[in-house]
Amino acid sequence: MAVPTVKPKLKTSFKKARTIAPLYTGGPLAITPDGQKLATCVAEEIVLTNTATGAELNRFAGDTESITALCVTASAKYLIAFTGSLSLRIYDLQSLEPSKKKIQPTRTISKAHEAPVHVCTTDPTSTLLASGSADGVVKVWDIAHGYVTHVFKGHGGVVSALSFNYPQNPDSVIQSGPIRLVTASVDTRIRIFNLTNGASTSSGGGKPEAVLEGHVSVPRGLDISPDGKWLISGGRDSVVLLWDLQPPGEQPKQQKKGKSKGATALPLLVKTIPVLERVESVGFLFQDPSSYGTVNGLQFYLGGQKGKIAVRNLSDEAEAYTFGEKISQPQLEDQEEQRQILDVLYVPNARTIISVHADQNIILYSLETHAVSKQLIGYNDEIVDATFIKSRQSTNLLALATNSSLIRIYSPETLDGRLLEGHSDIVLALDSSPDGRFLASGSKDRSARIWVQKPSGSTDVSEWTYACVAICEGHAESVGAVAMSKVKTETENGQLRFMFTGSQDRTIKMWDLSGVTLESAASGQESRIKSLSTLKAHDKDINALNVSPNDKLLASGSQDRTAKIYAIDYIPTSAGVKGELRQVGILKGHKRGVWTVRFCRTNRVVATGSGDKTVKIWSLDDYSCLKTFEGHTNSVLRVDFFNAGLQLVTTASDGLVKVWSIPEEECKATLDNHEDKIWALAVSDDNRTIVSGAADSVITFWEDCTEETEAEKETQRAELVLKDQEYQNYVSLGDYKRATLLALSLGQPGRLLSLFQKIISSRSGDADPDATSESNVNLLDRIVGSLDGIDIVKLLSYVRDWNTQAKTSAVAQTILYAIVKLRSADSILQSFKDSVVERQIVEDADTDADEPIIAARPNMNGETALKEMVEALIPYSQRHLARMDRLLQESYVVDYILGEMDDGMFDTGFSSGEEGDGMDVDEL
Repeated sequence: MAVPTVKPKLKTSFKKARTIAPLYTGGPLAITPDGQKLATCVAEEIVLTNTATGAELNRFAGDTESITALCVTASAKYLIAFTGSLSLRIYDLQSLEPSKKKIQPTRTISKAHEAPVHVCTTDPTSTLLASGSADGVVKVWDIAHGYVTHVFKGHGGVVSALSFNYPQNPDSVIQSGPIRLVTASVDTRIRIFNLTNGASTSSGGGKPEAVLEGHVSVPRGLDISPDGKWLISGGRDSVVLLWDLQPPGEQPKQQKKGKSKGATALPLLVKTIPVLERVESVGFLFQDPSSYGTVNGLQFYLGGQKGKIAVRNLSDEAEAYTFGEKISQPQLEDQEEQRQILDVLYVPNARTIISVHADQNIILYSLETHAVSKQLIGYNDEIVDATFIKSRQSTNLLALATNSSLIRIYSPETLDGRLLEGHSDIVLALDSSPDGRFLASGSKDRSARIWVQKPSGSTDVSEWTYACVAICEGHAESVGAVAMSKVKTETENGQLRFMFTGSQDRTIKMWDLSGVTLESAASGQESRIKSLSTLKAHDKDINALNVSPNDKLLASGSQDRTAKIYAIDYIPTSAGVKGELRQVGILKGHKRGVWTVRFCRTNRVVATGSGDKTVKIWSLDDYSCLKTFEGHTNSVLRVDFFNAGLQLVTTASDGLVKVWSIPEEECKATLDNHEDKIWALAVSDDNRTIVSGAADSVITFWEDCTEETEAEKETQRAELVLKDQEYQNYVSLGDYKRATLLALSLGQPGRLLSLFQKIISSRSGDADPDATSESNVNLLDRIVGSLDGIDIVKLLSYVRDWNTQAKTSAVAQTILYAIVKLRSADSILQSFKDSVVERQIVEDADTDADEPIIAARPNMNGETALKEMVEALIPYSQRHLARMDRLLQESYVVDYILGEMDDGMFDTGFSSGEEGDGMDVDEL
């Protein structure tokens, strides 16, 4: 690589451009009817996310208990949540703007149920809320006023599903029948309650119009067609049942005497559809109004055990199409459980259907293209490794290895993600080819895999997905390090050369990848790669590998506290390829295991990071240690060169990212946004972006802002120089009033103190010495009288500080006396209130959107601020008064002593004034 002729500038400032934080950690979800905002649970809080950009819009304050049920009204006006504390919390969404503050509920009902609520739903008019609890009680609430309208008891256990039956005439928006509520519980029965003519709150639970028996396990999904005729239910008994809610000519069975008058026909079971999987969610898709009353053209969706959404026709029960792929490797029970669907959200207005999986992944599908429109990865767990890759459209993507067998692929711009299935155990290491189009991974399943993006005719980034094209097997233990060749090939198909893997079995294997190309993904076949050589490299686990930029050397780091350098012999021949490693150097000096090694791209040096908290740079000529960097307070886990080899970036177990200057041997920047070990580090090709990923499941994008910061500092410096000159001009012209205002605006208490000392000592500006003045300094009075409320508070804060020292207390007391005498108590209190409001606005504007927001700031009011100020002024003022009293008393003692010296000669000479009563000074 050519060395740049112009020495690059050091990068000293980085800003947190974006973070990928946990989006969903489990629990219920809800989405607005337009499909643009998704409400998810993160621990005990609710997060509102923009589905298009993946950005967090708002965060809703919880009550420290987990969210058990969640829903959004059809009008998108309210977000409703039930928590483990049995409380009902209603949030207003209609007037909500993206904010950094936690949103407080507009209504809270402390004990909505006697047991936890697991399901809730609202009616199409957004006026009623139904909630079902674990004790078998269903309540219907008036959302706007917060009171209970109906209570239904009698369920044989936990209420598992709810749905409103709100039939409408297809030719009109007017309701065409009574409102009913359909419920399901763990007793396998489905109950229908009439809300229009049903029980009230006072009755304590009305009788259901009908009890439907057909399931043999708990029903998990209920839905009613728009015309109110069809009810579909699905449960964990692997069947879907279709019920006719308006059967013609049928009479209710087992009617009691005297109760048959006015009875309606009971719903009939029309179809039993076996689906061969446990169903967690079921519902109708869009129905053409022309087909109301029939099953022709009516389709339903279901999701559950198989991890995909299946759409079936009700007319012939055939599967029309599916969303998602079946779970691969079904023999792995853990993977099967992770990929199961827990819920399906249907958004007809956005023509979108969403599947929520047990591994906290949320996938959005388009009903028009039947393809994935976006995938939101809810929770990444511990992030182990990261690397930048490129799609076929040359779009930058980020690959992540987490505490999972699935590899995450992110689009940094939209946070759209994909999951790569293939490994059967946790992925530990990642690396990319020089052009970024190939991805290598090493796993605890003792294998390494090569991934390539599948060919696609679309250039849309949402179409990208990757496939495994090669498998490298042969290690006896976990593969903890992978390193691909770094020399770019000129072929269009992106042919690779070789790859190295390091394992807990203490060996390094070399693999021939010459047969792996970009077109390998088109065949869909996974080739088995044989190793070229195996070397017993270290005495303990191998933690890191790295290939030099010219493919001539390999560096390895191990828990045996050493790093080693090997010469790579890669010889293509007519009979095949030969490859081997030859050890050429050992890097000794670390006192703990070596976690990371990295070659410099421009100089013949290599960097290592160790558990002894240090980073060392070694010469490749004599393998001696050239420099040692100390600053981290815990093990250094990752290191990389950037900025043409002038700088290092390191991450450690202390949760910090540090940027170092190699020539100056000092830390230039410390980046803090993590709370746990930072295992992942990646630097973009243009050296402008640093990505760090930690065990706290947070990914941070740090962007270089050195030039912006320097420009801002230069602008501030220029402004400060101008204001300084302006201040000097005011002082030289004797315009102390404007000089004071300018010093206050600049926040320079030292200059203010000097200015007030000059004003008080010289009595400047006293045009009329005989004029009355509260502080005996007319100019000081005029200055204090002209200050506004905010400046008065600033001045009082400086007076408080000056009052703590004896040598400046006189100035402080004079200014304080002028403020108290010239301003009323009410005006001073109002000044403090205005100052608190201004400070609050500034703090809110400067607060980072990704940082947690304090819900309430206690004691942040004008009265408290003024009280604290007075309490700080009184003790020192009393101390100064006591000191002046002592000085006054001591002065009397001095006067007395002087008067009594030499038989009172001073007293007789100066006090009596009588002739002959003392020494005549003139005679001397």
